[in-house]
Amino acid sequence: MLGLPFYEGDVTAYFNDMLSPSSLNPALKLPFFILQGTAQLIGFIVFPALFMVFYERQTINVFFTKTKFSPRLLWLTPVIGLVFMGFNAFFVEWNATLELPSFLSEFEQSARALEERAMEMTLYLTEFDSFAMFILGFIVIAIIPGLGEELVFRGFLQNYFHRSSKNIHMAIWMSAFLFSAMHMQLFGFVPRLLLGALFGYLYYWSGNLIIPVLAHVFNNGFTIIMMYLNQLSITNIDIESTESIPLPFIIISTLLTGGLIYIFRKISLQHSQLNK
Repeated sequence: MLGLPFYEGDVTAYFNDMLSPSSLNPALKLPFFILQGTAQLIGFIVFPALFMVFYERQTINVFFTKTKFSPRLLWLTPVIGLVFMGFNAFFVEWNATLELPSFLSEFEQSARALEERAMEMTLYLTEFDSFAMFILGFIVIAIIPGLGEELVFRGFLQNYFHRSSKNIHMAIWMSAFLFSAMHMQLFGFVPRLLLGALFGYLYYWSGNLIIPVLAHVFNNGFTIIMMYLNQLSITNIDIESTESIPLPFIIISTLLTGGLIYIFRKISLQHSQLNK
């Protein structure tokens, strides 16, 4: 209903399009952004905030203020996110071309059909016909999910699993598994699992949810910006491509990722010891 005033057509056509967004009606894009943004805002931010107030008897601010971190992490986090993309590119390609055993052929066909529809929807939503639509897309695809999903998967679930199991590594990978599974994309599961684990470790070492939120927003936002620049013919880089990445590039990205993560952890430990 919130999106209806922004739809160029009658009510019947609007709801038919909403029930089958694969029709990719250009008139549906703005209402769909409003629908998606509102749903994410309520489901990943408002409800968790209410849960914190009425059940935990505290506010979500505790995730952002309980632990202070070194300001150096604010610039180091996006750099880690950038080089991690190169490292993760290998798993993106491998997972996208994964072939399941023959007895799972029907399941594989269904999963690939879902993957193709998801890709069509992604391309549809990220074809921005104006700068204003790009800004709206950035908010809905990068900022709201970056905050909301980190609040749920790292703030709530990772902490819950850590308290329950007393094992931080299990907690990080369990929350990363659920984070990846939520997206329901089998042929993108592994790279998203690794990304979720990265966010989990950044949160654990820094102790502040601002850091994984920044990493998440950067990851989504950088992708959207590169796609927009490609549409404007400013760059010819297709960041959504799953084609083979040169091996030397992957090796360099892997080494840089490992080194930067080591520096991140060292800075976090030093900062925590100084503030004891």
